[in-house]
Amino acid sequence: MSPQFDIVVIGGGIHGVGVAQAAAAAGYSVLLIERDAIAAHTSRRSSKLIHGGLRYLETAQFGLVRESLRERATLLRIAPHLVRLVPFYIPVYVSTRRRPWQIRAGLSLYALLGSLGVDNRFITVPRGQWSFLDGLRTEGLEAVFRYYDAQTDDALLAEAVWRSAQALGAERACPAEFLGAERADDGYSIRYLADGEEQTCSAGALVNATGAWANETLKHISPAPPPQAVELVQGTHIVLPSTVAQGIYYVEAPIDRRAVFVMPWQDKTLVGTTETAYHGDPAAVAPLEAEIDYLRATYRHYFGRRPDEVLESWAGLRVLPQGEGAHFHRRRETVLYCAPEHPRLVSVYGGKLTGYRATGQRVVASLAKLLPSRNPRANTAFQMLAD
Repeated sequence: MSPQFDIVVIGGGIHGVGVAQAAAAAGYSVLLIERDAIAAHTSRRSSKLIHGGLRYLETAQFGLVRESLRERATLLRIAPHLVRLVPFYIPVYVSTRRRPWQIRAGLSLYALLGSLGVDNRFITVPRGQWSFLDGLRTEGLEAVFRYYDAQTDDALLAEAVWRSAQALGAERACPAEFLGAERADDGYSIRYLADGEEQTCSAGALVNATGAWANETLKHISPAPPPQAVELVQGTHIVLPSTVAQGIYYVEAPIDRRAVFVMPWQDKTLVGTTETAYHGDPAAVAPLEAEIDYLRATYRHYFGRRPDEVLESWAGLRVLPQGEGAHFHRRRETVLYCAPEHPRLVSVYGGKLTGYRATGQRVVASLAKLLPSRNPRANTAFQMLAD
């Protein structure tokens, strides 16, 4: 007889493991199906930041910023070995599009949305301290602001969340290829390939957390739900020699005025990211020479005296709602899609690393009314993530 689970999650990225943890904490039986390995793709190719999203204030995404700041505080508490506060510096030059008063106003609102806690305070760095800022160009520099956000190792965080889910009773098939699912009155019958053999199981609910493959995954579900109108956008990062010791720099790319981060990473410097429309196989995403040149040019503009040899580069994919205008200004909230003919299937589109836990909670809450009542095992807001 095939194993039966309350919830089967497809995809072992940060959102998949976050849903698995939330479901197991709520007392449900859970199986996670992952084709490659935990955090094998975008969840290890991010900007490594746990942040409130300061730039989202420009597009009035206040709810997203408030939630992200709350989740940042939670992660600082439950994963202090993985998530740590880091000073962020915003240099403002004569040529910078955003004026000092605009930055000050944005940081004030950011602090307010973060409940004015100590972690959300900011200062203007005195001119006498500019020489200590890792060789930052001072010609035309008008002001430097310092505030705090957090940095993490994205892959290690995803793996820690999975271990927490497993400790709460979640199971996994990994590596395993999802072959298909057929809707039944009380859930789904599911087929997947593991250890060279086709396996089957049943689930009361199904969660599609396959990221850039979400619409492709829907094609393997019968009857097939309609795909969502989304765009894939690749973001490239480069790794350069030495490290910026004072913290993370939030600079404005001189070419197109986009925000770019320059940050310490494993005793080197990480620079990112780009936003380039992507139309190919998600598994084949790779940095473009134009993206590497763009990031190097931005780095040289601000840190011209530092070495800029590219030691490593990588690209990950974001899933954004289809729309007009620049990708940089699209909304970044996670979209949970549930087709009317598939009330027990939730597909997760987009989302930020910072909000994985809140996303998991929302997914489980949306399915709870359709599943048997279970006794909760834990509260993920207080469940410490182990090494």
